[in-house]
Amino acid sequence: MKHRAIGAVLFGVGVLLLALAAGLVFVVTPALAKLPYDLDSSTSVAEASNAKFLQINDGTIKVNDGDLRSTVLVTQLPKETANLSGDLDGKAVVWQVGQTVERVDNKQLVSAYGAQLALDRVSGAALEWNGQWLDDTGEQDKGIRFAGQIYKFPFHTEKKDYKIFDRDLRSVRDAKFAGTETIKGIETYRFEQVITDETLNLDSTRLTALLGTFAPGATDGKLVYSNQRTVWVDPVTGAFIKVREVQKKVLTPNVGAPTTLLDADFAYNEATITASADRAKDSRDKLQLLSVYVPVGLAVLGLVLLVGGVLVGRGGSVAEAGEARHRVDAPTRVEEPVRDADPATDEQSVADREGGPLSDVIPPASTNWRAEDEPAVPAQRPATEDEAGKR
Repeated sequence: MKHRAIGAVLFGVGVLLLALAAGLVFVVTPALAKLPYDLDSSTSVAEASNAKFLQINDGTIKVNDGDLRSTVLVTQLPKETANLSGDLDGKAVVWQVGQTVERVDNKQLVSAYGAQLALDRVSGAALEWNGQWLDDTGEQDKGIRFAGQIYKFPFHTEKKDYKIFDRDLRSVRDAKFAGTETIKGIETYRFEQVITDETLNLDSTRLTALLGTFAPGATDGKLVYSNQRTVWVDPVTGAFIKVREVQKKVLTPNVGAPTTLLDADFAYNEATITASADRAKDSRDKLQLLSVYVPVGLAVLGLVLLVGGVLVGRGGSVAEAGEARHRVDAPTRVEEPVRDADPATDEQSVADREGGPLSDVIPPASTNWRAEDEPAVPAQRPATEDEAGKR
């Protein structure tokens, strides 16, 4: 009975551990594979050496050469996130993003933009939200429609093509999966987006100012944009580990020669790559611990306890069955009841056993009988009154 009780306890604990392992895989891990509501702000820096760029300074429009530094600051907005409603409630987070591009030599500002948008907590893609806006001209464009991947890829990124939003085009373009590459100990997925000679939409005021400076005789023109964007992504968390953009913008007037307004090769600097990899490692270690290592350990231990519980319980049953068979098979000794001596019945019993009356056993007195022929028997004495009464 004791063995069966122990076996039942082991079996129950094993079932509990298996259930806990399943819960970690199917409940806890999906809950963790989401953008948190308390995400810390992060900064990424990309640099471009020997770049050609348009700079407007004190009303003067000029194309300069030099080194550029682009800084992007991403901040989560808890208040705006808490105010999300409808399909976005619990599904999205609101980010505010700001970028500045400045010259490395004199720290002069070359360009800047700001944006506010809602991102899906799992896929990292931009979602339709009436509070989104983009400001890269000095005025907030609230009619902007963000879509696709912008600052992050999905958790558990796949080896397939995705769509990345381009701020200059204000729309998405395909980013094709181009292979894997190890960066800072992380096997990343590399995606490449190629934009070739697409015309940007410029308001008439900006276009007129550019034509007046670089093509005075032109009455019309267009700004042609190209960008070869490469993104290295941690497939577990979807975080950007490294980004490179080879950008080019050319003003093409209807009269006169084209003018290159931007020709720069931006890439994350070493400090940003290291910081991005460290954040990704920390996040992916937590995910893998709770989604792989702990569940596997619990499942193995649970199976061991299950098997152990069955064996212990079965062993106890076998032992009890053996004891029961031993008790059944053991010989039973039946003791004869002890009776009080009765001369009458005793004499009759002796006669019955010997096949005749008592006189046939004890020979009668005879002159021919001699004392030495009589078998030795204990001397008999008359019974006392007490003894006679007992009989």
